[in-house]
Formats: sequence, structure tokens, C-alpha cells
Amino acid sequence: MYTKPYKCSALEAKSKALEISLAPFTFQTTYCLLKLSILDAVGNAGEKGVLAETIAEQCDVSLYAVKILLDLGLSARLVWLNDGHYVLDKVGHFVLCDSMVHTNIDFTQDVCYQGLYYLLDSLKNGKPEGLKVFGNWKTIYPALSSLPEPAKTSWFKFDHFYSDNAFPEVLPIVFSQPIKNFFDIGGNTGKWTLQCLNYDPDVHVTIIDLPQQIETVTKIMDEKGLSDRVSTYAIDMLDSKAQLPKGADAIWVSQFLDCFSEAEILSILQRIAAIMQPNSRLFILELFYDRQIYDAAAFAINCTSIYFTCMANGNSRMYHSKDMLKLVQKAGLYVDEDIDHIGSGGHTLLVCKRK
Repeated sequence: MYTKPYKCSALEAKSKALEISLAPFTFQTTYCLLKLSILDAVGNAGEKGVLAETIAEQCDVSLYAVKILLDLGLSARLVWLNDGHYVLDKVGHFVLCDSMVHTNIDFTQDVCYQGLYYLLDSLKNGKPEGLKVFGNWKTIYPALSSLPEPAKTSWFKFDHFYSDNAFPEVLPIVFSQPIKNFFDIGGNTGKWTLQCLNYDPDVHVTIIDLPQQIETVTKIMDEKGLSDRVSTYAIDMLDSKAQLPKGADAIWVSQFLDCFSEAEILSILQRIAAIMQPNSRLFILELFYDRQIYDAAAFAINCTSIYFTCMANGNSRMYHSKDMLKLVQKAGLYVDEDIDHIGSGGHTLLVCKRK
């Protein structure tokens, strides 16, 4: 992917460049069309379409607002005009109805949009300078439980959306061999742990994460009456001297390693390798842009790298699979299984063992 020049005419190239130069206008207009229910009104009108005046009345929005938003909606191919009536176009259909698009829009608007203004500063300083729109935090991770709404909801929705779709597919692979003690590193709110507990009634899971996340997940497990099958271990994986507990038959890291720089990933993998038994397995579930089938998926993954730079920590990214495989090897591990195209998000599962 991306190994050949983009084939297009000079006019097409310039048109794309102009679209990029004004992309924030298109995004904010699309956001407003959704939140003001204007796109809903167009969609509900079907093939006959609907007049701007009718939309204004239905949505309780000024005619001026409806017209300027739908004018750009025409340019963005969200709608088209049929004898003065606005009709939903194919692009508009997916903006209106696709849950992945909705998740991305809310994440961009609620979590990233204001902070992206500071991307240049983030790149220069190696810090998530955009995070200051939410408060004085070194990284976003300790802040997750206290992010203001709607940023908090949109962050967790975005984080869970992609991994949740992959979990049912990987569970039979993970539990193809018996697991008594399972470590969930970066367990977050415990969604993966809950699926494991439901899948295998005999497994015991230790959730390993930051103290703030451990406090949250402990309450969740208590409420569900699962405390007897779940242990917790608070740790800051950025501390290279912080050691992991021992005794795991299998270890799970899902969308976790991309939260760190290459040097930090190597340190984490080395510490994981140090606690692995000869038959232990390490499962790494990640999104790699070079392993995607569709350009749109690779595009979304590469956008997420910019989020990491500006909002999350200033030094991590979504990785090329070859870079991750090199780090696995340097840590004294090898990949026993390498499975692509898992779930709707295009995940890759690396099943690793000690050399």
C-alpha cells in the first residue's frame, strides 16, 4: 500500500489539494447537518426530496442556516438537487447511517478538533500540546476517567468500537489452548476481560493498568459480582523499572502498544518476555495501516497517529507492521501466528512466544 504514485490528472490533483485546504469547513458543516437533524430531514424525504423551507420548519432552524449548510453539502456530495428539492446522495447516506462514520465524527469533534490547532507545537516539542484544552495532563491516559463530557463518552466509544468488533472473532483462537491465569495489560474498562470470563468459566483474569483505570474497573467488576475471578495490578508501564507480576499462561495487549514510542514498546515487550513461561503466549491485537484492504481504513488509521501526537502523548503512533515485528524480535520473542483482517476494523493478531 502507498508504494506507487497517485495516478490522476493535474486537474484532479489540484481539486484534491483544494479539498484538503478547506477540509475543516466540510467537516464542521457535516457535523452541523447531523446535529441539527437537517440530514435526517433530507433522508426521510426519500427520492422526491424536500425543499429548504420545509427543512427549516421541520428542524426549527433558520432558512439561512439550512441553505448555507446544504450548499456546502452539495459540494461535499452529501445531497443533490432535484428541481429545487434536496435529495440524500450516497455519501450522505453513509454519513447519516453508518455507525463507524458517526463514531469517527464524534471523536474528531469532541476529543480532537480544538487540540489539533496545536499539532505543530506538538511535533516541535514532542508533547501532546493539544491536551491542554482539557487540563494540565502529561498524557491523556490518567485523564480518561475525568475528561469532560461529551469528550469522555466519545473517547471510549471510539476506543471500543474497533476492538469490540474483533473480540468475538479472536476468542476461539485465544482459548484454543487452556488458560488458567490470563493477564489483560491495558485492560481499560474491562470489556475484553468480561468477554473472556463469559467465554471460559474457569479462567481467572488479572487486569493490569494505571491506578485511575484500576479504580474504575474494580467498581465495574464488583457491580457484576465477578471480583472472585478478577485480580487487578496497578502499574505505570512508562516506568521502565516497574515490573509485571508472574504466573500468566497467556498475556493480552489490545490496541495498547500503539500508545507508546518504539523505545517504550521495546521496554514493555522485554518486561513481558521476562515473565513468560516456556509455553506462555502473548497476544498482540493491533491495527496496522499497511495490512488494510481499503485505502479508507489506512487513512483512518494514519489519522489516529495524529491524535496520538497532538492529544494522547506526543510520541506514539499507529505502526507499520514491519516496525512492530522488529520490536517483537528485539524483545526476545517470535511470532508463532500472524492473522490479518480480523473484525470490521481490519485488526491483526500476533501470537508470540519466547525464543
